[in-house]
Order: sequence, then C-alpha cells, then structure tokens
Amino acid sequence: MKLVALSFLLGATLIFLLSTLWQSAGAPGWVGYLRAAAEAGMVGALADWFAVTALFRHPLGIKIPHTAIIPNRKDALGDSLGEFVGTNFLSEQVVRNRLRNVGVARRLGGWLAAPDNAERVTSELATMVRGLMTVLRDEDVQAVLEQAVVRRVVEIPWGPPLGKLLTGVFADRSHHKLVDLLCDRAYEWVKDNHGTVLGVVSDRAPTWSPKFVDAMVADKVYGEVLSFAWAVKTDVNHPMRTAVDRFLIEFARDLQTDPTTMERAEQVKHQVLEHPEVQNLIGATWSTAKRMLLDAAEDPSSELRRRVRDGLITLGTRLVEDPTLREKVDGWVEGAAAYVVLNYRDEITTLITDTVARWDAEETARKVELQVGRDLQFIRINGTVVGAMAGLLIYTVAQLII
Repeated sequence: MKLVALSFLLGATLIFLLSTLWQSAGAPGWVGYLRAAAEAGMVGALADWFAVTALFRHPLGIKIPHTAIIPNRKDALGDSLGEFVGTNFLSEQVVRNRLRNVGVARRLGGWLAAPDNAERVTSELATMVRGLMTVLRDEDVQAVLEQAVVRRVVEIPWGPPLGKLLTGVFADRSHHKLVDLLCDRAYEWVKDNHGTVLGVVSDRAPTWSPKFVDAMVADKVYGEVLSFAWAVKTDVNHPMRTAVDRFLIEFARDLQTDPTTMERAEQVKHQVLEHPEVQNLIGATWSTAKRMLLDAAEDPSSELRRRVRDGLITLGTRLVEDPTLREKVDGWVEGAAAYVVLNYRDEITTLITDTVARWDAEETARKVELQVGRDLQFIRINGTVVGAMAGLLIYTVAQLII
C-alpha cells in the first residue's frame, strides 16, 4: 500500500513536470489546468505522507517537533487506552445491560440440558477433583481439619448447647425408647445370670453363716432382683423410671446452669478430643473420603458422577423453563460482574497500561503500523486525489476571475 500511495505521488510529479515543460514549449491553454491539478496533488500527497509518517517515526529522520507520536507518547497512549476501556466498557451499567441482553441463565440452561454437555462438565469436574486430590497433602488437610473443626469445637462450651438439646429430647419423651431398651437388657441379664447373682450374695455372706442359709438368702435376693427388673421393664410408670426421668431432666438443666456440671462437661470434652483415637479418626476420615472421591471421580458409571450429571441436566432444564430461577441466576451473574467491575476495574485497566508500558517504543510503533497502516495509506492516496481536484478548482476559479 505504501508503493501504491507512492505511485500516486510519482504520477502527479511526472504529470507536473511534463505539463511544465510543455507549457514552456507553447502548450495549449488546457495544459495549465492539468499542471495546476498535478501540482496540488503533489502538495496533498506530501502533506498526508508527512501526517501519516509522523505518527510512527520522524519523517526522513529529521526530529521535527510533534512527530514520531506513537513511540514518544506510548505510555500516555496506554494510559488513555486503559482509561477509555475502564470508562466505556467496564462501567457497571454497561456490564449489567450487556449481560441482561445476553441472557446468561437461558443460554447456560439450554447448554447444560443437553446430555453430552452435562457429561462433558461432569468429566471436567472429575478431572478437577483428581487434580485437587493429587495436589493436597494428607498431613496438610488433617492440619486444616484440626484447625477449622477440632479447635472450633474446643472453643465452644459443650454444656449449655448439649443441655438445651437434651432438654428438648426429654420434653418430647424421645428418650423412652432408649430407657425401654436398657430395661429390657437389664432384665435379660438378671435372668441369664442366676449363678452370678448367687455368687455375689454368697461372697458377701458372713463366714460363720451355714451354706444352705447363704443359698436360701441368695436365691431370695435373686428372686427379688428379677421381680424388680421385670416390674421396671413392664411398668412404664414405675417409680424407677420416674426417678430416671427426673435425674435426666435435672442433669440437662445442670448442664445449662450449674457451673460445676458445666466444668465437668468441659473436662470430658477435652479428654475426648485429645484422645489419640480421636486424632487418628480425623486422619482416617480424610483418607476414606479421599479414596471414595477418587474412586467415584475415575469411574464414569459411579453413583456420584451419575447424580452430578443428572443434577446438571435438571438444573439446565429448570433454567430454561423456570423464569423465576432464571431471573435469580441472571441477577447473581449481574451482581457478581458488577462487583468485579466496581472493585477491580483499576486492576483490569492497569493490565492494559502496564502491558503497553513494557513494550519497546519502536516495536510498538511497528506493530501499530502493521495493524492500521494499510488504511492509513488510503489517506495519502485520497490526499493526492483530493489535492488535485482542489488545485484544479482553485485554478479554474482564478482563470474565471481574471
């Protein structure tokens, strides 16, 4: 394009020279019009060549003021470009309007509703899970669990919340099934351990007591114990059951109000959490969860991947068919984008200005010229043509006046 633009200048120059020589040899009057057009075309071509060249370099290497604009003002142009982008493209209203017109939720829903796309997203999620599991070290995860879970549990007193929970359970009489189970087991134990009960009574009898008397007493005690256990088992209103209920209710109340009971609950809590088995349980829990996740992620037919895939398809269908959900999702997307624009617009525009600042000045000018230089050469061509027409018009008017 430079050669084309130069050819116009050379053509106008050649016409000017030929018409000048012809006029000196006595050419007809119309040659003057041709000479004036060619002369003005030369001036227009040279002026526009200077203007275009001055953008990228010093014309003919002469450091004329206000030339080589892009190399000299590269950083200022980068700042202006960043400010322009930030003002006109990264404003909250522009972003919101654009996202609202795009309809992100509907498009996303239509894409996710396709089974192949849902399977693709599931596979990518599985790859991310495998990568994450590979990067994470077991000891780091265990340390995080201890920091985030165990220490948090330690910081919270157990007494009041546990007492409140138990109060609700006891008020609803939900504990009666457990009491029934304990009573059943106690009765079964007494029934099945006749010899044990007799042995305990006999061992506590005086040494001078006859053996047959000990046996009679032990048998009588066993019968009473068995009867008592049967009564507690069968009678839901038995005084023993009432005493247990009263004790449990008082214990739940003490967990919330009695400093001594609360302190003992804290001691039990620390003993439990500091026990080696509990620490081992945390590590084992992570190892088990990690192994299950990896197995499920690697198996395309696993229940986890199937549920994720079906969930994505369901979500996509709802986004297409449910305008309320679609409106909510669009609102979330707009809000997130607006938050990013409002809080990180300067960082985004700084990326532009810093990138331009790192460019070499001459290299920048060359890159810009390669991108837009072709169109700029049309300015030189148009300058030649428009200049020739203007020169012809001026010469014609001059001739008419004279």
